[in-house]
Amino acid sequence: MKMNKWTLGLAALGLVSLGSVAQAEEKTVPLMTAISSTTLSGYVDTSAVWNPGTGNANPAPFSFNAGKQDGFNVNAIGLTLDKPLTEDQWAAGYHVDFVYGPDAGLVTGSFGTSASIKQAYVTVRAPLGNGLDFKLGQFDTIIGYEVFESFKNPNFTRSYAYTIEPTEHTGLLASYQVVPGVSLSAGVADTATTLGINTRSTRAESHKAYLGSVTLTAPESWGAMAGSALYVGIIDGFGSKTFAGVAEDQSNIYIGATINTPLKGLKVGASYDQVRHLAVFGGTGDAGYAAAFDLYASFQVTDKLTISSRAEYAKGNNLGAALGGTPFKKVLALTGTVDYSLWQNVISRLEVRWDHAADASKAFGGTVPGTGVKHNDIMLAADLVYKF
Repeated sequence: MKMNKWTLGLAALGLVSLGSVAQAEEKTVPLMTAISSTTLSGYVDTSAVWNPGTGNANPAPFSFNAGKQDGFNVNAIGLTLDKPLTEDQWAAGYHVDFVYGPDAGLVTGSFGTSASIKQAYVTVRAPLGNGLDFKLGQFDTIIGYEVFESFKNPNFTRSYAYTIEPTEHTGLLASYQVVPGVSLSAGVADTATTLGINTRSTRAESHKAYLGSVTLTAPESWGAMAGSALYVGIIDGFGSKTFAGVAEDQSNIYIGATINTPLKGLKVGASYDQVRHLAVFGGTGDAGYAAAFDLYASFQVTDKLTISSRAEYAKGNNLGAALGGTPFKKVLALTGTVDYSLWQNVISRLEVRWDHAADASKAFGGTVPGTGVKHNDIMLAADLVYKF
């Protein structure tokens, strides 16, 4: 019996059994009608990492870096089911992202250390004004220059800015395009931080997180700078931190810009992230603060070759320990990435990264967790991602 790729994909996800499909195909029943416009896609993300020097007990504590030093890695396997909104006034669709592998453990919907539901939402449109779009379920956070999927970012490794941001929320998000070039989003979610799908405060009825953003996009009349964008986002509400034994709010502010330049192939960007954890429920004081400043530049040299760079400065009271590393309060990081397309459907990149503890602390290296022996951490990485 011959089965189509869609059926085999659903079987691989465990959503159907091949036995039941075989029985169903013996009957003339239009089972595929409702999902005929759904697409199945995904990726396999792998890497090889080398950190020169002896001892990797204290690597730089940015996201997805732990445990990947001096070896070969499977980072993540992603599978996506998607039915996007059409142009209809009452359009409806859905989106689901499954993630497997070591990186899945840092996703909100994690089932442990190797599998998660990163996104799972229903999206609908109401014909109000220019069309008001809603997402209900689990969706990616509305702030940040970088995203979970490494191949969608200019660089393979993540920034400290990404590390201090929330990643996903479970809630309701509304989006509206006011006029061409001006769009707004606002929503409410169970939590402001990465706690887990359907996780909420014990005061669930009144203690939520609130999300809001505005995006300004340059029109075609701006010439070479057309398509450049300015983005401002705010998240405030129940978080995952505690202070003096009480729960606390978390507040995130993000400002980011991407700019197309008159020089063909050159794009630049900048972002500012700030997070504060404030005690509530009778607690007092500031339980945590961190901020990150990032500059990005990408230059497409040829159709196959792109060179990208990132410069970052991050600071915070007890920043290193808050991110799971050794204590330090300031860090400077420089990253350079060469992306050269050698194979069809494959992203192949080489990257060098330098992290420097800017407060003179010995934050990195050594063989004892929590006791670093050097001010600098250097990484050389190769990244191969197959997209399908």
